[in-house]
Amino acid sequence: MDEAPGGASGSRRNEDIALDLMKFVAMTTGYGRTSSSGVGFQGTGAAAKPEEYAGHLLELYSKCLQAVAGKK
Repeated sequence: MDEAPGGASGSRRNEDIALDLMKFVAMTTGYGRTSSSGVGFQGTGAAAKPEEYAGHLLELYSKCLQAVAGKK
């Protein structure tokens, strides 16, 4: 795997950390999923179309990036 230029060994960019966080949240909660057949949290974040699902994931990524960067 390639290292980011100028980065110390073992350090990760905020974008990479936010992406991993987004994947974790989306997979464990079913955030923005198009089907509602799963057991567990069934929030109002369900998308009816793939475009809406993508929009939900982008919104979640933005929130994760802000959290990682320490912005409010």
